[in-house]
Amino acid sequence: MTFIRRALAGAVVLGVAAAGLTTAASATSPQVHWTDCQPEGDDDPAVVKGSQCATLQLPVDWRNPGGPTFGLAIARRTAKGDRIGVLVFGPGGPGDSGVDRIKTGMSRFSANLQDRFDIVSFDPRGVARSNPVQCSAALLAEQPSPIITSKADFTATISYNRQLATDCREHTGPLYDHIDTWQTVRDVDAVRRALGESTISFHGSSYGTLLGAQYAETYPNRVRAMVVESVIDHGSPTTKSFLDVQASAAQDSFDEFVKWCDASTSCVLHGRDIHALWADLLARSSDPFKLSFQVFRLLYDPEWSALAQTLKDLETPSAAAVPSGLAQNPLAVFCQDWNLPVKDYREYAAHLQRLARNNPDMRYPGQLMAVSMCLGAPKANNPQHVLKVHGLKTPVLLANAIHDPATPYRMAQSVQRQLGRSGVLLTYEGWGHGSYNSSPCMQTTIDDYLITRDVPKRGSSCAAVPPVG
Repeated sequence: MTFIRRALAGAVVLGVAAAGLTTAASATSPQVHWTDCQPEGDDDPAVVKGSQCATLQLPVDWRNPGGPTFGLAIARRTAKGDRIGVLVFGPGGPGDSGVDRIKTGMSRFSANLQDRFDIVSFDPRGVARSNPVQCSAALLAEQPSPIITSKADFTATISYNRQLATDCREHTGPLYDHIDTWQTVRDVDAVRRALGESTISFHGSSYGTLLGAQYAETYPNRVRAMVVESVIDHGSPTTKSFLDVQASAAQDSFDEFVKWCDASTSCVLHGRDIHALWADLLARSSDPFKLSFQVFRLLYDPEWSALAQTLKDLETPSAAAVPSGLAQNPLAVFCQDWNLPVKDYREYAAHLQRLARNNPDMRYPGQLMAVSMCLGAPKANNPQHVLKVHGLKTPVLLANAIHDPATPYRMAQSVQRQLGRSGVLLTYEGWGHGSYNSSPCMQTTIDDYLITRDVPKRGSSCAAVPPVG
């Protein structure tokens, strides 16, 4: 999952208030009016050319479809050849922009897919152009470290989380309490209806796989074909199981990096004891979680050469200036999608001790923040549950790398078991978060599935391709 990276990379400071809301009975029958997308920021106009953008007015709360609405930003590129239909891309994160993907990131999709599909994506509710969750930037910058070391820190974290929620609600408006994936599933179906399509094909990545799985569960007769890549298991019932499987995956990916460095003379740390070096860096760091997350992110592609250079050059980060104004907080959705309770500091400390014992290098997985930032939050609107998918005409194709640091292979196996006959797992025998562009075998197999609905045999896999980085 990429849901932590924006909180650590620094918020985008905005000087505007939350998007205005209206009330419209027509929200359940959205209309789409396409216009050419416009370059924004550093966008290359030549790259943006050919993309089309629109805004759909949808209910803030699908349980009250006649109530207030918000604008959902969507974008598309039409098929260049013999059109099959619509392929909806489900952004990851949470916090990734699907509109940006269509405008400037079409290299994510092969030429074959661009020929055969209108490729459509969106900024999920609460993200980017779709009534983003906004909070005081200075308050966001004060977010406590997930490495909680005392009862007083535990209590202070709960107090901070509640203060932040109040602040974000004030600056975001009523959408703040309705940004969970249950709501976004219905947004996707509203997009389908607005496009006049009886069925859609879907490709979800990382956090977008949660959206895909729940869409298939809710609207199985609307699914032509579905790929979920780097799979999140929303059936994880406990805080312990959630943290353990995440930390184990991060540790596995770090171990793979060490193996590469030990074997490769191109590694700048070749011949060094990397475990000892990393332990020393953690011990000297003023923010071990932030440092761990920096390493965690370099395991995504993976960027092993860059990681080795980073460890060699790493210094204690300097203090950052306190930001002002408003900043987006796309991570707020997590507390509405997951119940991961921790009753007291003693239980939290036990989690930290167990993670350190079992994962000596990656004892502070990025997903630890998903637990700490939701301490004291109300029960989730869309809590985790075992999938119950029935009535699909074509099984869901799951794709996952064995050595994925963020969405563990074990999660993909679990989701396949939940899907039963409605799911087939395609294994990438290599590394990294995301596998579609990792090897020609993965891309060709996924493309064939989406275009012809040629479902791979159970147990199918693609050999690893050594990472360029």
